[in-house]
Amino acid sequence: MALAAAAGTPALAATRRSPGRTTAGQPDLFIGTGGDGHTFPGASMPFGMVQVSPDTDTARWDTCSGYHHGDPSLLGFSHTHLSGTGIGDMLDVLVLPARGPVRLDPGPLDPAEQNPAAPGYRLRYTQEEARPGYYRVALENGVTSELTATLRTGVQRHAFPAGEGHVLIDLSHLVLDSSDYPPLIDAAALGWLPDGTLVGRRRVWRWAKGREIFFAMQFSRAPSRVDFYGDDNAPAPAAVAGATHAISGKRLKAVAWFPDAGSAPIVIRTGISAVDVAGARANLAAEAPHFDFDTYARAAQAAWDGELARITVGGGTPAQQTIMATAQYHAALGPTLLSDVDGRTIGLDRQVHTLAKGEAAYSAYSLWDTYRALHPLQTLIRPDHAAVMMADLVRQTQQSPYGPPVWPLQGVETGCMIGWHAVPVLAEAMAKGIPADYAAAWPGIRRRALDFTTPTLDNSLGIPFYDQLGYVPADLVFESVSRTLEYSYDDYAAAKIARAAGATQDATHLEKRSGNWRNVFDASVGFARPRLADGTWTSPYDPVQLGHSSKWRDYTESNGWQATFLNQHDVPGLMAAMGGDGAFEAKLDALFSAPSTLPKGAPPDISGMLGQYAHGNEPSHHVAYLYAWCGAHWKTQRLVRRLLTTMYTAKPDGIIGNDDCGQMSAWFILSALGFYPVDPVSAVYVLGSPLFDSARVRVGGGRELVIEARGQGPDRPYYGKVEWNGQPLTRSWLRHAELAAGGTLVFHMQAEPDRSFARAPADRPQASA
Repeated sequence: MALAAAAGTPALAATRRSPGRTTAGQPDLFIGTGGDGHTFPGASMPFGMVQVSPDTDTARWDTCSGYHHGDPSLLGFSHTHLSGTGIGDMLDVLVLPARGPVRLDPGPLDPAEQNPAAPGYRLRYTQEEARPGYYRVALENGVTSELTATLRTGVQRHAFPAGEGHVLIDLSHLVLDSSDYPPLIDAAALGWLPDGTLVGRRRVWRWAKGREIFFAMQFSRAPSRVDFYGDDNAPAPAAVAGATHAISGKRLKAVAWFPDAGSAPIVIRTGISAVDVAGARANLAAEAPHFDFDTYARAAQAAWDGELARITVGGGTPAQQTIMATAQYHAALGPTLLSDVDGRTIGLDRQVHTLAKGEAAYSAYSLWDTYRALHPLQTLIRPDHAAVMMADLVRQTQQSPYGPPVWPLQGVETGCMIGWHAVPVLAEAMAKGIPADYAAAWPGIRRRALDFTTPTLDNSLGIPFYDQLGYVPADLVFESVSRTLEYSYDDYAAAKIARAAGATQDATHLEKRSGNWRNVFDASVGFARPRLADGTWTSPYDPVQLGHSSKWRDYTESNGWQATFLNQHDVPGLMAAMGGDGAFEAKLDALFSAPSTLPKGAPPDISGMLGQYAHGNEPSHHVAYLYAWCGAHWKTQRLVRRLLTTMYTAKPDGIIGNDDCGQMSAWFILSALGFYPVDPVSAVYVLGSPLFDSARVRVGGGRELVIEARGQGPDRPYYGKVEWNGQPLTRSWLRHAELAAGGTLVFHMQAEPDRSFARAPADRPQASA
C-alpha cells in the first residue's frame, strides 16, 4: 500500500472557546446551531462543495443540518451538509475515529441509553472549537479531531492516544425519514485501490430523489488492513495490500486499522464529486496533494478572511459585531459548488456536462428564500461571482425538464416550495447589469409559465387555472392563495426577461397576468383570501387560520395576515385596493400589533412573531419596509431597528428561524447596513435603520460604499436627515446603480421620529418606477 507518509503537524494555535462565544467582530459558528437555525459548525470554504462537519443526529427536524447544539453525543464527521434548511439531506461519507472493538451501528442519541451488550459507535464530546474553515473537538475515547477543507475536499486530522485505533467509514449514514420505499439508499459501492485509495459511491432517495455522490479517500499512512461490511453489517473479505478490492450493496461500511494509531496524528483527505469516482480522484489530486493539515487550514482561513473583509463595521455592541460577522459567514456558504476541477458537472437533465473555462455549476439554490436578500447581497458585494451564478442558472433553466430552477440539489430538482423563483433572481441581475445570456433562459421560462404541458411538480400546480380564471382555486389546489400571489411575482419578473428576449406578446401577457394578485384580495375584508372555482369566497374567513377546511392549507407557511402583504411588485396597487395611504398604514399597524396567536397545526416555520408578522419565515421579510410607500417611513425605521435587536442574538439559538441557506443572515446584513430590497427586480433598495456607527462595503471594481450613522445609539433608531455623497437625500430609497458605484451614505440618527421624512409622494419608492 504505497501511500505517501506524512506525520501530522502540531495543531494550529488558537484560543479554545465554548459554543456561542467568540471574539467580537469574528464569526461564531455555533450561532444558529441551536433553536431552529439548522446551521452546522464544521469546516467549509466560501461556496465550497465540501462541508466537513460533526453530525449529532439524523432522525429529528432539529438536525436537518446533521447537528444540533446541546446533543449529548456525535456520530462522526461527514463531508456534505445543508445550512439552515427546513428539510434534511446530504451527510455523505461519515468518518469516525474509534478505539477498541468495532461497532457498526450508531446506537441511541443519549449514551446513557446504550445497550451494554451491544453498544453503538456514538461518542460523547467536549471542548468544541470552530472558526471559518476549521473545527476541533475532543472525543470521549481520547481522540482529538480537527477538520478543514478545500473547495472540493475535506481534510481531517485525528490524534489518537497511544496504541491501536481504527477509522470507521459509514456509507449508510444519512438523514432519516419515515419512507421505506424506495429504499433511502438503493445502490452503493466501496473499493480499495492498489495505490491505497478508498473509493465509493451511493445513490440516495431522500429529499433530492436519486442524487449520486462519489468519493476518493486517502490516509497519511497505510492502514494494516481494511475490513468491509455489506448490507445488515455482513462481513466481507478484507482488502489485501497492493490489490483491488470492491463490494456493492446498499448500506456499506469500511474499517481501516492502525496498530500504531497513537504514534502520530492520522490525516485523512477526501475528495467528492457528483459525477463519478474519477472526478472525486481528480478533485483530490488537484486540491489536496499532500497531508499537511495546517497548510490547508491556513488557506481556508485566508479565503474566509478575504470574504469577510468585503464588509467591515464599527460601533455597535460586541455581540452585534459578532452577529454581523456570523451572518456574513453564513451568507457565503452557498449556493455550493457542484462542478469538478475538470469542469464536469451533473445537470438537471441528469446528464454529465462539461463547462467552459471560467464557468462553474452550483447546487443548493434555496430560491424561495434567497431571491429576497441573499442574491441581492451577492449582486452588491460579489458582482463577478453573481455573474458566474447567473450563467449557471441560465444553463440549469435550459437543462431542466421543468424550466427555471426551484430548489435544485446536486443535479436533482426537488421542486420544493412554490413558484419558480430562479426567474426573479435572473431578472434582478439583468436589471442590475450583471452580464449573462438572459435571452437564452427565456424558452425554459416560457415553458414553465405558459406551456401547460410542461411536467409539473408541486411548486407549479394550478397554472392553467391561474391563467384562465386569474387565480388558483382553493377547492382544487392546496396553498392556492400563496400560489396566486407568488406566481404573480414570477410573472412580473418573467415579463422583464421576455421583453429583453424580444418576446413582446408574451411579455404583455405576463405583465397583465402579474396583476392576478388582485383576484385573491377581498376588499370587503381587506385580506388575501381563498377563492373557489365558481368565483365565490370561502366563508367564514379568519386571517389567522391556515386554511378554509381541514383538507389542506390555503397558504404556504403563512396565514392570511402574512400573505396579504406578500405583494412585492405592486405595492401602490395594494395600497389602492386597501383604500389608500391611511388605510394601508393602519393595516400595517394592525399586522404588527395583532395578538401573536397561531392556530393548532401551524408549521414551526411561522416563528419570530411580532404581532402577526413572522420574522422567522421569508414571506414577512420585506413587510417592515412597506411603510415607506404610504409616507410613514419613520415606522420602518422603528420596526427595522427592533427586528435587528430582538430577532438575532449571539447565542446558539440566535437565529429566530431556519437560516435557509443564508437568507435570514442576508436580511440582517442588509438591514444593519441601512437598506433592503423590497422588490429585488426593481433594483431599488428602501432605507431602514442602520445598526452600526459606520460600515465599509466593497462593491466590486475597487469601489467602496461608506455608511455612517452619526449620533448612533440603542435609543436612537430614527433620522430625518440623510446625505448621499454630501448632498441631502429626501427620498427613502436608492438605486442599485447608485450604491454599486460607491460613495458615502450618512444618516443623522436621533431619538425622536421625524414624521416628515420621505412623506412627500415624490420621495416614496414608487417614484423609482
